Order: sequence, then C-alpha cells, then structure tokens
Amino acid sequence: MCFSRTFAVTSLNMSFPRPRKTYTEDELYEYAVGALGRRMRSVAELKRLLRPRVEAETEYGQTLIELVIRRLKDQGYLNDAQYASAYSAFRRDNEKFGRMRVITDLKAKGVHGEVIEKAVDSAYEDVNEEKQARNYLRRKRLNKPKDQKQSARIFRQLARAGFGSRTIFSILKKWDVDEETLTALEEESS
Repeated sequence: MCFSRTFAVTSLNMSFPRPRKTYTEDELYEYAVGALGRRMRSVAELKRLLRPRVEAETEYGQTLIELVIRRLKDQGYLNDAQYASAYSAFRRDNEKFGRMRVITDLKAKGVHGEVIEKAVDSAYEDVNEEKQARNYLRRKRLNKPKDQKQSARIFRQLARAGFGSRTIFSILKKWDVDEETLTALEEESS
C-alpha cells in the first residue's frame, strides 16, 4: 500500500516591494546622461525612462524631469532633430527601410511630426525607392517568387518595411509575376 502525500501550496502574497529610491536632480541628471551614453534617445523616450525614478504624478516630479531635460538640451546632449536625422540615416543605410517605416518608427518614439518630416525628407532626398526596396530584398535574401503565396509574402514584407505599393508592384512586375496574382494583391492592399 502506497501513501502519497500531496501538499497544497497556497500562495501567500509575500512580495516585498523594494523601497523606491527617489532621485535628486543631480542623480536624475547622471542617470539620464548614462542612458544617453548607451544610445541616442528622443525627448519623449527619455521622459518615459525618467518617470519611474521620480514621483511623476506629483508636480515636483514633473518639474524635476523638465529641469533635467532642459539641462540636457542646453548642453547639447538631447536634440530631437539630430536624433531623427541620425535615426533616419541609419535605418536608410543599414536596415534598407523605406521612408514610411522610418516615419512610423519615429512617431512611436515620440518625435514631433515637423521634425520627422524634415529629417526623413533630407535623409531620403536622393534615394531611389525602387533601388532601396531591391537592396532591402537582397539584405533579407529574398529571391524571385515562384508562386502566388511567395509573391504575397514579399508584398507584405516590403509593405512592412515602408515601401509604397506602386514601388512594390513595379518590382513584382519586373519579376514577371502573373497579372492574376498582382490583381489579387492589389485588392488585398486596398
């Protein structure tokens, strides 16, 4: 005869929250400089990063964050225009993304619309979108599609990468994708 004992483990709420350290202005500044030393950030990203370090819901916490941001801007460590310009150039040259993807990413990072427009326009000024899309396909090692499923996959991947449908259809037509597939993709994208 075998007796097995099963113990019911009750979960006791034994979480011991750490006491939150509230940062002074100088400590918050040092933290922000360290964060910017690791990588460039937009003003909005840095604010999001600093909020948990102060009591952000209080007026004092908001003021502290604004003081640190102002100090970083005055010293040239924080500049959304430079950030957007560098980010656009990096995504264009290294990732081979289209302009719409860069615009979407910068909006998600909290950069202002006018700053995005200027930075992306200057970064993509002399870029041939079709050539950029072909470079993207080469970077992703995507070859000429053999069937409708592969054509749709390439279409979606290029659309996610920020290329316009006109450019995508131009590339697919040059690859001799049949009209039926192109029509189906056009209806899907509408």
